[in-house]
Amino acid sequence: MRILTFLCLFMLALPSAADKCSEAKQVFGKIQIVESFPDYKVQVVDSFPDLKVQKVTSFPDSAGKWQFVDSFPDYKVQLVDSFPDFKIQWVTSFPGPTK
Repeated sequence: MRILTFLCLFMLALPSAADKCSEAKQVFGKIQIVESFPDYKVQVVDSFPDLKVQKVTSFPDSAGKWQFVDSFPDYKVQLVDSFPDFKIQWVTSFPGPTK
């Protein structure tokens, strides 16, 4: 019985694909790339991203529009090769969540 309870609690604690997508939707605005202490760890992929990201120079006001800055960011992002919080794909048009 204890094992079953533990397994149920463990499964509830695992992030689902929907959690990753909702997390990815809220990341837009001024972004700073950092090597340590990020708000999010992000993996750049060529297919099946959680978020399509467009690099912009002004008005990063919707999901997937990122303006890169060196100071006063809205979010700090670390680019990783494994175990990301969500995956992104660079695009030149139609940014936003894929699901």
